[in-house]
Amino acid sequence: MRIQKERLTIQIFHFNPIQVNTLLAYDDSKEAVIIDPGNSTPAEDQKLADYIAQNQLTVKMVINTHPHIDHVVGNQFCVEYFKAPLCAHPAGEPIYKHSPGYGFTFGFMQTKYPPIDLELTDNQIIRWGNQEWKVLETFGHADGSVCFYDERNQLVIVGDVLFEGGIGRTDLPTGNYQLLLHNIHTQLLSLPDETLVIPGHAGTTTIGEEKRSNPFL
Repeated sequence: MRIQKERLTIQIFHFNPIQVNTLLAYDDSKEAVIIDPGNSTPAEDQKLADYIAQNQLTVKMVINTHPHIDHVVGNQFCVEYFKAPLCAHPAGEPIYKHSPGYGFTFGFMQTKYPPIDLELTDNQIIRWGNQEWKVLETFGHADGSVCFYDERNQLVIVGDVLFEGGIGRTDLPTGNYQLLLHNIHTQLLSLPDETLVIPGHAGTTTIGEEKRSNPFL
């Protein structure tokens, strides 16, 4: 699946058995960022690497929306292969440090998970290529959960915080239902209704549609 904006392209790969939406965002500068690398097999690694090579892209950052294993299992390959720094919120580190153990329970064989190079903070502006994304802290699904708001292209990348007709689960370590609802209302539903929502699984939606029809909200 590909999302095409006037100034931005986002290619979505569905990786690993949990079908994470791994995002590759790039623009005319040929700079790119990888969000939530879920690639967990040599075939998935190659699929991602081939696409980047064919489009002559330079990966500037590898970014995690949150520390759950299905979203970080490809960190080591991406950081090492593309020689790009890993960016994540430090509040997720206690979960992230247990990635090898969590991974084994899902059948992932990766044992190496690189340290965070750039710590993300609320309202921080991430700049790459010709793009500017604002970091939004959205804890509740997990400590360290963040979203990335692109005002110019009218989209927000939300990880597992918000879905079409649903919200992130809160029964995993550091999950907090009330905190999740609070952050969705204050950080996401305050965005313009036409804002495109790109979740960490399944399809896209809009802020307006979730305001109108999401039963959790």
